[in-house]
Amino acid sequence: MSRHVTGWLLAAPMALVLALFLVLPIVMIVIVSFWGATEFSIYPAFQFDNYAFLFGSEVTWRVFFNTFKYALITWAFTLGIGFTVAYFLAFHVRTLNWQIALFLLCTIPFWTSNIIRMISWIPFLGRNGLANQALISWGVVDEPLDWLLFSDFSVILAFVHLYTLFMVVPIFNTMMRIDRSLVEAAVDAGATGWQVLWHVIIPLTKPGIMIGTIFVVTLVMGDFITVRFMSGSQSANVGRLISNDIGLLQYPSASATAVVLLITVLLVIAIMLRFVDIRKEL
Repeated sequence: MSRHVTGWLLAAPMALVLALFLVLPIVMIVIVSFWGATEFSIYPAFQFDNYAFLFGSEVTWRVFFNTFKYALITWAFTLGIGFTVAYFLAFHVRTLNWQIALFLLCTIPFWTSNIIRMISWIPFLGRNGLANQALISWGVVDEPLDWLLFSDFSVILAFVHLYTLFMVVPIFNTMMRIDRSLVEAAVDAGATGWQVLWHVIIPLTKPGIMIGTIFVVTLVMGDFITVRFMSGSQSANVGRLISNDIGLLQYPSASATAVVLLITVLLVIAIMLRFVDIRKEL
């Protein structure tokens, strides 16, 4: 048996699993998105009513704007925090044992579920929570701040808390692969610390930044539980829109929204992949 045939046989089980549990569900969602629905039933059809209603609704555009707003702001904060943490671990922690210990310390929050970590902010940010009590006792404010909880601030805070590690890991992994002799050569050539960072470290860290960006953006755009709880149901993203349609048994409408969201995410990823070749990191 040739090596070519052997390779296909070895890949067949995984290809079958991907076809059954990834490709087939997506195909079914696309098919259902063209079906029709009444208040009491769903019927097979091939029509564009769901997409026409979706793109013709002002609510849809506001929800997509919210989704991109959350993704962009969360990405900016997670990138800043993640890059700083990864840089400290990679270039300022000298021993491997301390690097491993501090990296594991960053993963401790992941030992609990996302929902528990998210809900833990509610008693902290509430009107009678620790944050408001501290601000009042320090004389910073005279009365509790309402915008700390059930607002865009609390939603983004929870997102940053939940997903920063997804930015730290790929950036740290990329930084650890940087040849230290390149940094030493830049220093010997008279480069300042900021010049080394901007012209050496950041360009060589771009693949890790891009991988972290893909993780964070896709996770935030699909997360609806965080938006629901941390906004007090006062705000919505596309995931929340899909969840509401499913709750109302409007599966064709939910499928159409899911298809648009999937295409949007794939386009965002395709645009990001134009700037850097992440295959070198995989």
